[in-house]
Amino acid sequence: MNSDNRNVILAVVLSMIVLFGWQFFIAGPQLEQAQRQAEIAAQQQAEAEQLAVPSTNADGTAVAPASGTDTPRAFTDRATAVAASERVTISTADLEGSINLTGARIDDLQLKQYRETVDPDSPTIALLKPAGLPDAYFIEQGWAAAAGSAVTLPTSQSIWTVEGDNTTLTADTPVTLRFDNGEGLTFRRTFAIDDYYLFTVTQAVENTGAGDVALFPYSRVIRHGNPQVQNFFIQHEGPIGVLGSNNYVARKYGDLQNERQVDFSSTTGWLGMADKYWATAVLPKAGTLINARFAYSQSNGTNVYQTNYVETQPVMVPAGGTVSHEAYVFAGAKEDRVIASYQESYGFDRLELLIDWGWFHFLTKPMHWALVNLYALLGNFGLAVLAVTVIVKAIFFPLANRSYASMAAMRRVQPEMKAIQERLKDDRAAQQQAMMELYKKEKINPLSGCWPILIQIPVFFALYTVIFISLEMRHAPFFGWIQDLAAPDPTNIFTLFGLIPWDPTALPLLGSFLHLGIWPVIMGITMWVQMRLNPPPPDPTQAMIFNWMPVIFTFMLGTFPAGLVIYWAWNNTLSIAQQWFIMKRHGVEVNLLGNIMDTFRRKPKAAEPGKS
Repeated sequence: MNSDNRNVILAVVLSMIVLFGWQFFIAGPQLEQAQRQAEIAAQQQAEAEQLAVPSTNADGTAVAPASGTDTPRAFTDRATAVAASERVTISTADLEGSINLTGARIDDLQLKQYRETVDPDSPTIALLKPAGLPDAYFIEQGWAAAAGSAVTLPTSQSIWTVEGDNTTLTADTPVTLRFDNGEGLTFRRTFAIDDYYLFTVTQAVENTGAGDVALFPYSRVIRHGNPQVQNFFIQHEGPIGVLGSNNYVARKYGDLQNERQVDFSSTTGWLGMADKYWATAVLPKAGTLINARFAYSQSNGTNVYQTNYVETQPVMVPAGGTVSHEAYVFAGAKEDRVIASYQESYGFDRLELLIDWGWFHFLTKPMHWALVNLYALLGNFGLAVLAVTVIVKAIFFPLANRSYASMAAMRRVQPEMKAIQERLKDDRAAQQQAMMELYKKEKINPLSGCWPILIQIPVFFALYTVIFISLEMRHAPFFGWIQDLAAPDPTNIFTLFGLIPWDPTALPLLGSFLHLGIWPVIMGITMWVQMRLNPPPPDPTQAMIFNWMPVIFTFMLGTFPAGLVIYWAWNNTLSIAQQWFIMKRHGVEVNLLGNIMDTFRRKPKAAEPGKS
């Protein structure tokens, strides 16, 4: 590998180190500090500012009424909060929970197919939680009145009653709730649920009064507290939406604290909040014009995040008549096939973006499809990762072969290149001209060895993204001690793999660096061996970087999901075999053992000037 090719590859690798290092050492801590500062500032300003969402936009159209300023009872745990009010039970194959008759809101939802840990007896994932808890998370629908209207509407504190005999919402039996405002309007809210995670919410208004009433339907997702996020640049976690011509809109929780409120008027689409594996969204019918809002406020010192929309066209309820309106709620796991089916069946605009497929989504989605199908064939998601890595390596083998063929040709003319450099060392222009003539004579393209490597980078980054975000890998076992590919390797060499009863990660400052399992060590060794296939670069700085790079990556990947580390180790191993084969094929000497021994040999000191 000549110096030009080595410099390009070095630049790419250093860029990766900067990306990972910046996120791990700088961006993450800075984000946490900014969040803490924003919380303090918000608390100081809470009494001086009016954070309630206004009832109308500047153009007089309605927006959803504020909910972040509610002050419900405080509860110590979810069970107590659920027991504090009358409820309707939710029970399907994938969901269990309840609908609160106070406010007729969906505020208690658990994902029955997913648990908090790999222990089959651990609690199921609690997605939605009632108001009054520090981490309350719930979804509401309702009606907003036109500007200047004095009509009494149900609020988040209104008590609804069950209409009919059914008190359990299942995939086959919807539930209807009823509220009478005592002024001639009767509100009904019917909840239906499919076999997975989509609620259909039908709101009906019966008007027995003397005059027509104009109402605007709204829906919102409200979240209290400071949601735990990965703080990783690969995937967005926080408020999201697809809003017509505004396209994909996303905000981090810290960003929303600074912006306070972001409005999108007269648009279409949907919006909600996304975690790594779970999501919520409120969705009007496809093509409906809405005013959308991302908002942040505080209630009793608690952060409150809200995404909501209100339809721009009012629903007219005539005197003596009844009008109904239908909208949807998604609350569940980010299962690709389920979300894709909703997008196709209901026409929701780019609902697939609930899953953050990353920068190279055109590569990431096919990668995910391949992994899921290989998993179905092999029965182990870890083996599926290894298999898809082999397939990618095979696809790019011709490019890799061409790359090393170019490198071999460059090595062949290396003596002539050095002679030119020595002969024309004082004339850079003439030196470059002579080099180009040599390349033309020998039919060598000096960049042909680099482009195949650069082209592969988006593909491997897409595969890396798929492994990181795939719900299928969560709690998926591999072999041996790896029982969860989405969690870090549980072993640690700093505890002698459990023989020393202490937790080194609890140490201040250094603790985050002191979790280093077996697979990260294997990854580091394979990376180091791969770099020894070529002699060390003559430049001392480059040699030092190449020597320390495997060590840096080993510690950086120590807390990464085991699936990512196994993939990286396997990719390094395949790269070693592939590079060895290609180099031998092109007649290049492979002195791996010699290069490894040279690494440990003491280098002779350079003679001081004037001494022999």
